[in-house]
Amino acid sequence: MALLSKNKRPDIITENGIEYTSKVMLDLQDLKKVYPTPKGDYVVLEHLNLQIMKEEFVTIIGHSGCGKTTMLSMIAGLNPISDGRISVLSNPIKGPGPDRGVIFQSPSLMPWLTTLENVMLGVRQVFPQAKKKQREDICKYYLSKVGLEGSFYKKASELSQGMQQRVGIARAFAIKPKVLLLDEPFGMLDSLTRGELQDVLIEIWNKEKITAVMITHDVDEAIFLADRVVMMTSGPRAKIGDILDIEFKRPRSRKAIIEHNDYYKYRKHLIDFLEH
Repeated sequence: MALLSKNKRPDIITENGIEYTSKVMLDLQDLKKVYPTPKGDYVVLEHLNLQIMKEEFVTIIGHSGCGKTTMLSMIAGLNPISDGRISVLSNPIKGPGPDRGVIFQSPSLMPWLTTLENVMLGVRQVFPQAKKKQREDICKYYLSKVGLEGSFYKKASELSQGMQQRVGIARAFAIKPKVLLLDEPFGMLDSLTRGELQDVLIEIWNKEKITAVMITHDVDEAIFLADRVVMMTSGPRAKIGDILDIEFKRPRSRKAIIEHNDYYKYRKHLIDFLEH
């Protein structure tokens, strides 16, 4: 089993004293997050370094409170960085942007709008020069991909929780981001719906190959979806504790993975990390 602890990759080049590779999409360098409190500074993340490659799917696990969501919100540009640097294709982020799409645990749809209109909100902002028909075609394409081809004109308030999350997935892919950020998108769903949406997500991702970073508490989900699983140490002052390469070939069959000998080695490694 291949374990990486220092994110070593070939073709390393240096720019402004920062090492990265020509294949790096998302680069976190010496990241730090501090919240001031009446009793002094509370350091959530410190000395956090991570490089994520183009077209890579990375899952992140760790105990509650270790700063996973904080890190993801910083990548999204929704939470200011205390120190360090986050860059996409070597360009430092300066706030939210269409190069990063986010799928939250709750899709936060506009309940009075239709599924099509909800997806259109982002598409209209990202493709302002496109014709109305072109924008509608983009929205309908991704809604169809998540299994909502018969629900274009249903209001979000009429949809089940699982269907709303399908809209959230379509909305994120439709703006064609460079990086897809997923914050426990299936955490509130029942196990059957969760499995269905994992399959929907990975089917679209296999076609689009957008660099993806997903937070999850589910070890099996982390293994099934990822090229690498990043394990974070417990907070405060959390950082990357270990990284596990998942070497199953794509496209993946859930049944084939569960029956593979390496599956249980991967699973044991992750559980052992979480239990220490």
